[in-house]
Amino acid sequence: MNSGHDRRRRRTADECRSGRRRSWRCGSKDRATTKSATLSGDSNSHRQYQDRCCQADDRPAMHQCPPLLLRSYRISRRTGLDTAYTVGRSGMPARYRAEQVGSLLRPAELLQARASYAALKIPLEELRAKEDDAIRQALEQQRRVGIDILSDGEMRRGSWATDMAEAVDGFVPQRVELEWKGPGGGREGSTLRAAGATLKKTRKLNAHELPFLKKHAPGPFKVTVPAPSNFLLASYKAGVTDRFYPTHADFLRDLVEIIHDEIQWLVSEGVTYIQLDAPYYSHYLDPTQRERMRQTERDPDAEFENGIEGDNSCFRGIPRRNLTLALHVCRGNNRSRWYTEGGYDVIAEKLFGRLDVDTFLLEYDTQRAGGFEPLRLVPRGKNVVLGLVTTKQPKLESEDELRLRIDEAARFIPLENLALSPQCGFASVAAGNLVSEDDQWRKLELVVNTARKIWE
Repeated sequence: MNSGHDRRRRRTADECRSGRRRSWRCGSKDRATTKSATLSGDSNSHRQYQDRCCQADDRPAMHQCPPLLLRSYRISRRTGLDTAYTVGRSGMPARYRAEQVGSLLRPAELLQARASYAALKIPLEELRAKEDDAIRQALEQQRRVGIDILSDGEMRRGSWATDMAEAVDGFVPQRVELEWKGPGGGREGSTLRAAGATLKKTRKLNAHELPFLKKHAPGPFKVTVPAPSNFLLASYKAGVTDRFYPTHADFLRDLVEIIHDEIQWLVSEGVTYIQLDAPYYSHYLDPTQRERMRQTERDPDAEFENGIEGDNSCFRGIPRRNLTLALHVCRGNNRSRWYTEGGYDVIAEKLFGRLDVDTFLLEYDTQRAGGFEPLRLVPRGKNVVLGLVTTKQPKLESEDELRLRIDEAARFIPLENLALSPQCGFASVAAGNLVSEDDQWRKLELVVNTARKIWE
């Protein structure tokens, strides 16, 4: 007997394309409602478009939108380019079809400036100026290719998580050996940050990023923040951390307080899309990593549940009107290498069912991520961004292949709840993956072109 979820109508990409005019044949009343919902939205994403005029009545028709969501077009007076985005009624979060994870390749000039600053050859002001230039260029390129939700490319960061150590006192360097897979893989010495004192937040993690991004972003943007759950695995070291935090639960409480404070501040500053990066959830799906935990008398399932509870605690009391809360899961992304392997099956029920987020951005670019079957466990109304385009190698995927894979995923979750992105960022660490900037932008253009043909 089929479940209620399985009985729901599945719309393939072809069905969606063939029915794209239905909602625009409803008459002028519905079109007026569309314009009203667009113009009355009060999120910051909409305010950034106040200089744009609504041209919905004159634009090409699109597929029938799901309940509570309306699709709108606006034309930039400055650029003359269409910007398509989805607006929710009653404060529902927006839905973006052509997504990205966050980090972009740093230009060579910025990498050189970073090295010069580290060697005390240039002042911080000069480094900041180089970062500003790189961010302006990245924002303009994203606008040009048509990415729906922008980022600053994490140009000011050394890696996806360095803001945590730089904004919080109490972390100390620890040398560890990590076993990477992929190009140049193998065991490699690395420096991680362990909690070697009671944690104390000294500034906002994103304080040096947000003001510039708010001022210069030409459209809706996201801010990425590391999830507390990462640090249960990455930063709790026996003989070091337990001197200050006797249990993982003690440690998690302080981590949650730090990230909850950050999210509260971001929302107060008008940010409408916040993404928690949580690559360490992939340790709980990797058979090798699960066995290593058991060998040290740790229960991977209990720790996984504790991580979910901690991440959820970051959202408690946060006003959700017009706010998208997202969570990204990958399997490691360092110089085109990866760290973990395995499908989502073992964690899917709790990951999708318990995490209080609107959107999951999931790595799905290779067979090591498993099949789409676990997506049947995603609750009704939540969205999944399929990370089908790889950032680890330059070869460009075919649009037909992407459309086939999206149709395959739509067997398990409605097409209306899907979107497309790369599997991870292009530069989770500043050195970046083994692709060129040209490769990067061609892949993002592919994401946009494919998404437009499927969902518009």
